[in-house]
Formats: sequence, structure tokens, C-alpha cells
Amino acid sequence: MPSAIATASTATREDANVTLDFLMRRMRQKTDFPALGSSITRIQSLSASETESLHTLCDEILKDVALTQKLLRVVNAARYRDAGMDPVSTVSRAVTLVGMAGIRNVALSLMLVEHMEDKHHARQLKEEFLRTVMSGTVASELCANPRQAEEAFVAALFRNLGRLLVEYYLPEDASQVRDLVKGSKGAISDEDASIRVMGMGFESLGLAVGKEWGLPADILGHMRTPVGTLPQKSLAAQPQQMDWLATLSCDIARTLLLTEPTELGDQFELLEKKYAVPLELGRGAVSEAAFRARKKLSELAGALDLPVPSGDPAERLLDTFYEDVPNPEANAMATPDALGLDAELTDFAGLDGPLKAAHDPVGILNSGIQDVANTLAGDFKLTEVLQMILETVLRAFDCHRVVFCLRDIKTGQLVGRIALGDGAEAVRPLFSIPLDPRQSTPHLFSAACIKGVDTLIKNASHDNVVNRLPIWFRDRIQAPTFLLLPLVMKRQGTETIMGMIYADKLKTDSLQVDQHQLSLLNTLRNQAIMAFKQASSGR
Repeated sequence: MPSAIATASTATREDANVTLDFLMRRMRQKTDFPALGSSITRIQSLSASETESLHTLCDEILKDVALTQKLLRVVNAARYRDAGMDPVSTVSRAVTLVGMAGIRNVALSLMLVEHMEDKHHARQLKEEFLRTVMSGTVASELCANPRQAEEAFVAALFRNLGRLLVEYYLPEDASQVRDLVKGSKGAISDEDASIRVMGMGFESLGLAVGKEWGLPADILGHMRTPVGTLPQKSLAAQPQQMDWLATLSCDIARTLLLTEPTELGDQFELLEKKYAVPLELGRGAVSEAAFRARKKLSELAGALDLPVPSGDPAERLLDTFYEDVPNPEANAMATPDALGLDAELTDFAGLDGPLKAAHDPVGILNSGIQDVANTLAGDFKLTEVLQMILETVLRAFDCHRVVFCLRDIKTGQLVGRIALGDGAEAVRPLFSIPLDPRQSTPHLFSAACIKGVDTLIKNASHDNVVNRLPIWFRDRIQAPTFLLLPLVMKRQGTETIMGMIYADKLKTDSLQVDQHQLSLLNTLRNQAIMAFKQASSGR
């Protein structure tokens, strides 16, 4: 006969399995978080050290129009552009100003908030979102090393994934957990309470979903609170360091949320004393990190239009005055901004209005042209400028794919170099366009480039078009409508075909370009040519 302990353990496992299965079913029935999982995995897998992944990161973000708009609004609110500089209107430009790590972490944060306003319990969900991002932001603020700050942000952010998922999908269970913790007056932790209510703790749930999503092993490793006693020796360069840093950051966020302002200073001192040796914290490190993090979280909430009512518990996470914690602003050191927000600025009154919607081609083209002009005025990388131009075309006409083809020195042909859009990277290597005018019957792409003629094909299935298409296009790409914009540059009095911009859409005759828009596209093309000239002259 099984013992009572064994029976209880089996029952707990069964409860956990029931909870996990129920949560997974809820997630699979909706399109938001499953899609979020794959997007998070792809974005997080991009390495900040891989400069060639710039277009990949931008491409991933651009797949979500709402995310793109919110991200650009956050960057503009943070005022990365210099005083008097025009708003940042392309993700490519945002990356060059903020850095890949900063943009990636902004994107990860915004993905978690994307569907909050659709939920009836939005107030509580908003609180959990702010708490989650606060944990990540505090963790990054406690790090002096930029690369470590990025890892710390992600570690603390995903430590809260289970809690956020339960609040999103199982709000009744989340409410019971809060009531149990509150009724125990602190005797029961959130994790223990979630096990009692659901048979499975927040962290275990988050870890299970993370595995389902295929999150990288390093993130999964940080998603559970380390067991055992906190070591009382320095953990610098030790694998445990990031786990305990995430734990401290979550404790700081919880303390901010639940502690009365008059008691906050004492609570921060206790946390600082506890973690001072293993995490090498200087005096005042916790309160200063919390101060900077609250300021940045306030900027994020303002940029996303997430108002928190006065007196709401979540207000304690934002940049409001509290007595007992010193204001470190006067001597705070500048640290890497893992959220992509400028710590020095909190004024949102000067925002330049809402960004142009995706259905406003002229507005997006004008903004993109200005973005490229600002970039060309300083030091730049040629690929960054071309990336901005492609992104502008993609967003302005809501294209399926855009590809930039560049002349290959060895073969003399135009070959695909940069691509954005759905599956664009897979088709990019297919582009191979001969430029020999002696060809007996050049295909349509070659003819357009050799003659330097802008070409809009409204219906690629038309008989007189199909026979002129390259075989690789007919067999593999098969776009029903597309645009070709050759780039011709004069060198020593001779015109040289340098490249071509290709853009397509999925519906016949859906790619419409009027004369005004074509004029703006011509300006973008001229900017690309200017970028080539400046790059070749050593600027």
C-alpha cells in the first residue's frame, strides 16, 4: 500500500499536469502567445556581435506592424536623436542609434504587452507586465558591463514568464494566488501559493512553456530561482552569478510593488546587505538601480500610453517621489540602457505626434528619406543605409518582400545582397541578373536594368510578361506583381549599373505607385547612389 507521502506527491504531479495541459490548450486556441513564442525565440537568438544580423533583426520586427510602431514611438520618446533632429522613422535607423541589444530588449518587452488592452482584467495584467519589465530593467542597471547587462535583463524578464502567462490565461487562478499570499501576511511565498492553487508553481509553468517555445538553453537555465543558500563569497564570473542577480532583481521589483514608500529605504538596505558580497554591490547600489529603473519604466509606460491610476499599486513601480530613498540623480553613473531608453529624459510633451500609419505611403516615404538624409550627414555604414531604404519601401507599400541587388565585381551580374519581408532571405540568393547588352534576348530584369527603366509589372501572369521572366523567378518566386528600380551611377562620364531594388506583393495589381510616390522613390534611389559615392570616396 503506498504511503501517504507518495500518494500526495502523485496527486501534486497530477494537478501540475492538469494545469499545464489546460494552459497549453488555452494558448494553442489563441494566436497571440504561440506567435509570440516563435518571435521571441527568433529575436533572442540573434547575436549582438553579428553585424550581419542587422537586417535579420529588423526583418523580424517589421513582420509585426503594431510592434514596429510601438518600438519607434519608444525610441522617439527616449530622444536618441539629437536636439532638433527629425523623428526616427525606420527600425534600421533605430538600431544604429540604440544598438542591437537595446532594440532587441525593447522588442522583447513590447511583445509581452502587445495584447494587454484586449483583456478584461487589463489593470492587473498591466501591473504584472510592469513588474516583469521592472525586474529586467533593475537587473541591467545593476551591471556595469554592457554584454552582461543584456543577459541580466533577459534572465530577470523571463524569470517572470510563468506569472505573466497565468495572469493572462488563468486570471481566476492568479487571483486565488494573490488572495492566499495576502491572507498569510507574507508567510506563504508566491511560488508556494501558486503550487497550492494550481499544483504547479509559476516558475515551473514558465519553464515548461519556454521549452515548448524552444527558448535557448541559457535563458531556460535562468528561469528558475537557484536552490540552496546564497553563497557568501564573490560570484564574479561564476555561472551562478546571473541566477542570483535575477533573483535579487525580482525581489527589488516585488519590494517596490508591495512596500510602503516610508519603509522602502530600509527594505532596500536589507536586500543590499544580503547580496553585497556575492554580487559585489557598492553602498547604495540597490536604491540607485531602482531609481534609474523606475525612471526608464515610466518613460516606457508613457510612450506606450499605459496610464496607471493614482493610488494603484503599480504606481509604485513608476517615477513618483518617495521620502526614504535618496535621489542619486546628481551622481548616478551612466550605465548601458538595456531597455533602449534614455535615462536623462522623461518629458513626453514634445513627441512629434503619432507615427504615420502603414496605409500612408507618402508619409512613410518622406520620413524614410529624412532618416536616410540624417544618416548620410554623419559617419555611416553602406549596408545600414541600404537597409533603411529597403525598410522604407517595404513599409510604405506594405510589400511582401523587397530585395536589394548589387553588382558583383567578378561576374558583372547583379546578385541579391539584402532582403526584407516574408521568406525574403530564402529567395535572395536566387537573384542573378546578367547585364551584358549583347544578350540576344535578355529577360525582363536584365532589360530593365540595362536600359535603366523603372518597371512596374501589375500582372506577372500575362502572356507577354511570363515569357520574359527569368526561369528562377517563374519557378521559385512567382510574385503576381512587382516593381524594379535600377540604380545607375555615372563614373568618369560613363553610366554604370550599380544595383537594383526589387519589391513585390501577393495580389495581382495590388502594388500601386503614383507619380508623387515614384518621385519619392527616385529620391530614395538617389540617396542610395549618394551612399555608394560617399563610401567609395572614403567618407
